[in-house]
Amino acid sequence: MSAPSVAELRAVAQPQTTMDRRSGEHWAGLLYMRKLSIYATWVLAKTPISPNQVTGLMIVCGVLAGAVLAIPGFWAAVGAALLIQVYLLLDCSDGELARWTGRTSIAGVYLDRVGHYLAEAALLIGLGFRASQVLPDWYTVLGVAAALGAILIKAETDLVDVARARSGLTAATDASAGHFQSRRLGAARKVAAALRFHRVIQAVELSLIVVVAAVLDFWFPATRILTVACAVIAGLQLVLHLVSILASRRLS
Repeated sequence: MSAPSVAELRAVAQPQTTMDRRSGEHWAGLLYMRKLSIYATWVLAKTPISPNQVTGLMIVCGVLAGAVLAIPGFWAAVGAALLIQVYLLLDCSDGELARWTGRTSIAGVYLDRVGHYLAEAALLIGLGFRASQVLPDWYTVLGVAAALGAILIKAETDLVDVARARSGLTAATDASAGHFQSRRLGAARKVAAALRFHRVIQAVELSLIVVVAAVLDFWFPATRILTVACAVIAGLQLVLHLVSILASRRLS
């Protein structure tokens, strides 16, 4: 396939259905990364690399960010944040390259989900080791607990489609996710969504917060406070998310 122009690539790789979708698109992607990723995809389109191989690189960057974060010091936090930005860039480009080359696949979707699981878990585990500073202690345990919570929250979402598929139903829509049988629960979900506290344990947001915490560590143990907060938020969100799913129309 001949090398496309950026405009030709954007028309196919970034269709309006992708750019307008309510879920499945990170705010950072819409804000700035999709503007950058199209150029990375343009370069990748000139190489023999496959979309799934790009996803593999994405996974490596996400896991490596967690390993780097475990290293004490300010610059390790900055390095982890930069690796997460590369992870986000590749997360955008793998799908764009798949759409351009026509090599979309179920395996690609699966690998993408695995990458998100691994990156968020690795970053939270890295945070726990970072808070421990020298030897593993209770902060390490809290980091691992937060990572487990983050994985289970994602599993709760993915298991909706598993349950629907096994019942002969199609995948849940955004409309069903926001439609609750109880008005009070619907109102509570809107309040929780507005507060955005669940984003603290997501990879992009957490990597940026960690850099701020690394600066504040010069005056007080901000990283340790953040680790405790992540464990609490993960546990709370795990329960609230389950209640939200069971109370919505997604399972009917």
